[in-house]
Amino acid sequence: MPSGVSKQASAHERDLVRPTAEDEVAAAGSELIGGPLGRHALLGTSWWTPVRVIALVAIGMFTLGLVQKAPCYNGAWFFGASSQYTHACYSDIPHLYQGRGFADGLLPYFDQLPGDMQFLEYPVLTGLFMQVAAWLSPGGGSIQDQEQTYWLVNAGMLMACAAVIAVCVTRTHARRPWDGLLVALAPAFALTATINWDLLAVALTAAAMLMWSRGRALAFGVLLGLATAAKLYPVLLLGPLLVLCWRAGRWREYATALGGAIVAWTVVNGPVMLFAFDGWSKFYTFSQERGVDFGSFWLILAQNSSDPLSTDTVNTLATLLMLLCCAGVAALALMAPRRPRFAQLAFLIVAAFILTNKVYSPQYVLWLVPLAALARPRWRDFLIWQACEVMYFLGIWMYLAYTTSGDAHKGLPTDGYHWAIGVHLLGTVYLCAMVVRDILMPERDPVRRAGDDDPSGGVLDGAEDVFGLGPAVHHARHAARLEGARVEWGGPGATGGTAGSL
Repeated sequence: MPSGVSKQASAHERDLVRPTAEDEVAAAGSELIGGPLGRHALLGTSWWTPVRVIALVAIGMFTLGLVQKAPCYNGAWFFGASSQYTHACYSDIPHLYQGRGFADGLLPYFDQLPGDMQFLEYPVLTGLFMQVAAWLSPGGGSIQDQEQTYWLVNAGMLMACAAVIAVCVTRTHARRPWDGLLVALAPAFALTATINWDLLAVALTAAAMLMWSRGRALAFGVLLGLATAAKLYPVLLLGPLLVLCWRAGRWREYATALGGAIVAWTVVNGPVMLFAFDGWSKFYTFSQERGVDFGSFWLILAQNSSDPLSTDTVNTLATLLMLLCCAGVAALALMAPRRPRFAQLAFLIVAAFILTNKVYSPQYVLWLVPLAALARPRWRDFLIWQACEVMYFLGIWMYLAYTTSGDAHKGLPTDGYHWAIGVHLLGTVYLCAMVVRDILMPERDPVRRAGDDDPSGGVLDGAEDVFGLGPAVHHARHAARLEGARVEWGGPGATGGTAGSL
């Protein structure tokens, strides 16, 4: 006789949302492996659970990304100024092994570096990650051998981060585990995973989102604080969460999360801040002093102007634009007919930062991939955006090939690179527009059409609204007809969950 636990698991499996049943692109793509899952298919009867399948797919795609870097590993990083760009396989990792003192045994933040960059310009937890990789890399051999080994060690550590991201996204929306395939199969994810160390912060942020979805506010805060100690962008998620908790009256949970984030960030940064302040502050001063750089619309303006804006002016204008975006996201959250999902606002605020920032490195797409999979789990829109990002990935390397190939001019000229930037910007704006549409018309949200309210929202999931503006205080709206149930959106007393039969 099967146990009660097995029966419960089987019932849960039957309740899973199947993308092939609701997404035309997913259904068409499934033909490669035999077609959509049938109604009477037996689920949960083998070792191949969705989490395990998606984790293995993510590792497989990550491995393909490593293969794509083979031309650089075999020589392009070391010989020829432009070959690493023409092969589109550039990575910061091998170059910074010697450039930031790891080859010489220098300690990040405490030991001053020779050259123009006096200290490591990365946040403390990322610097620790880099140092641990250096400790794990065996010495000996030529500097080329050491840099190759250092890249391999980092690649192994970053592969673990990629697996964590895939698992966390898969488990965040319990009824929609197959949405994790959006992350696992994202081409831009595989192409940019080993350019830099961003996957550490992305993995910690994905784990934080999972903890919040389980109602564990303190664990969320601690993980988000650690993510912010690795990269600055995760702190942005506290803004949307503040507005959502305000609308739902969940102040205690927000205070717990905020306190956990502050303590975790302080524990990591405090010792370095106290004993090596100049080295610790380098990340922040470098970010402030850095001029307009690759990938931003500010670069297009600068390269087409006879009198480019100064760095201070760009910093001010970019900050003002970001604040306007924050105000817009807050107004959207407070006025929407139903309180937006946490993942939706998290995606919008990080996307706003990317769009308004003065630099967009190609690996920054990693910040958005997990959030996009949770915010808008539709293959068509996701792939349109990914296609734009892949085009930008190729565009920046071809542009650098053009600028480093001398009179040969092999690659993409400046005007062509501006078009590549425009494609990236339009792709990101397009996906933002789809998310905003889902917020304003929640009956079109793929997650809510399936009968859920906010599966990544934790204590916000199904919570009553206690505050709202404009349309948010009007009577409830309902989703499209489901099988015997409806989902209420907004209005006083609305639960946000399934509410009786139609």
